[in-house]
Amino acid sequence: MILEALNYAATWPLTAKANRGAIRYSVNLWSRAGRCARVWREHEEYCQAAVRAAFADLKQRRTAVVLGSGLLRDVPILELSSAFDTVVLVDLVHLASVRLWLLAKGIRNVRLIERDLSGYDDLATGRVPEPLAFLRQVPYLDFVVSANILSQIGRGAARRLETEPAGRMPADTPAQLIQAHLDGLAITAAKTCLLTDTGYTVLDRTGDVREIFDLMHGVTIPPNGQSWDWPVAPLGEESPHYRIVHRVVAV
Repeated sequence: MILEALNYAATWPLTAKANRGAIRYSVNLWSRAGRCARVWREHEEYCQAAVRAAFADLKQRRTAVVLGSGLLRDVPILELSSAFDTVVLVDLVHLASVRLWLLAKGIRNVRLIERDLSGYDDLATGRVPEPLAFLRQVPYLDFVVSANILSQIGRGAARRLETEPAGRMPADTPAQLIQAHLDGLAITAAKTCLLTDTGYTVLDRTGDVREIFDLMHGVTIPPNGQSWDWPVAPLGEESPHYRIVHRVVAV
């Protein structure tokens, strides 16, 4: 708890006021990643390998953008920083622990951008959500990674939707925002790599399925070349009675 508190406190002054509410979620994820490092390792290796494969044949390697950079565990940031002139990390919060790690590794060509990638506010004001429109303004953009943020856009929208007055937001808000992200990637001129968990299964101690949830809210993901399981919550992480396994795809 002490390390979590220190990370939270150090991140607070580095984060824009509007985004500070997300610090706790990021710190909690950082803490869980540390506890589950062994069982998450294969998932992280698959993610990193998919990113490497996606930019391996690029002839121009000027600017790369990572959407939902988070803890930098699922992207090969050292290889990206070596391969590209500039790497832009975009997320709502960049933890102090992540900033310190980048500094310790001597990575100098990385830019940190705080940005809400959901498009929720656009939809709330009646505009067509274009959460990735800003990519058109990134100079010399050659590569974009969407790093396990798509499902979080849907889950975050669903949570916000529960607090909205009836009728203020479309009932299919999570699906609209997920589709908007996919559409934004599709029209990006740069090479793209999409990593996302598409759903999860809750299993009891005997392996029986207790719940299945579609994290894409009915939206169809483009055909993918690889998929795997990610044991997000092994037995004992959330409960001694069940574990949670996510299905992940790389596109």
